[in-house]
Amino acid sequence: MRDLDEAAKTSTAIEPPSSAFAEKVLSVQHYTDRLFKFRLSRPPSFRFRSGEFVMIGLPGEKPVWRAYSIASPSWDEELEFYSIKVPDGPLTSELQKIQVGDTVWFRKKPTGTLVLDALIPGKRLWMFSTGTGIAPFASVIRDPETYEKFEQVILCHTCRDAGELTYGRELVEATRADELVGEEATAKLVHFASTTREQTEVMGRQTDLGRDGRLFEMLGVPKISPETDRGMICGSMDMLKDTKAMLEEFGLVEGSNSRPAEFVVERAFVG
Repeated sequence: MRDLDEAAKTSTAIEPPSSAFAEKVLSVQHYTDRLFKFRLSRPPSFRFRSGEFVMIGLPGEKPVWRAYSIASPSWDEELEFYSIKVPDGPLTSELQKIQVGDTVWFRKKPTGTLVLDALIPGKRLWMFSTGTGIAPFASVIRDPETYEKFEQVILCHTCRDAGELTYGRELVEATRADELVGEEATAKLVHFASTTREQTEVMGRQTDLGRDGRLFEMLGVPKISPETDRGMICGSMDMLKDTKAMLEEFGLVEGSNSRPAEFVVERAFVG
């Protein structure tokens, strides 16, 4: 009888709530001792806008849910996620152990601010990111609509160490080689990567480089202007605050899904 009771509990535990999907892990790649990505099967009924996020959890009676940007574009048949590893994290301490064939849950309702609909038309799109904050932009730069709306797309990614930039470099290479957006991305996508701790060719925070003008000099583009430039920001709380202040210094106004403007900030992953 005890075995049957335990089996019943296990069966109940692996059933997701009605508000969530249960999908299989298709691949896992570990980049450093702090970073990894994984891909899940995609339910045929699941729809989202490039740049949105969902709440992810692992099967269990009381799952822990955390917000994760969908790193794959809206047209992809699979769902990609890019994650940090936190040794004592309520979710990532276990999530980092997943293997191909395992099950991951995610909520059915996507949401988020880092979508093209939240920006008014412009010439140049800036995406400012640190660490795993690059994930929503991995989706945006692989969306054909991005290149239809902007003449130039600049992806800025800053990490502490060079190894943490690998995901971004691979992402840009794959985007430029993609059958759907590769030609446009090769012509319009600019990748700017820097480190803050390990010595590399380009060092410094994006805000420091932007304020003193070196960012624009290195990229060969004009200083950010509200007439031509639009921005998206994703990273730590301090990074969000500093980058938001920098864009406002350049004259840009923050927008949202309900009131599109010149830049948007994703605050779902901090606080």
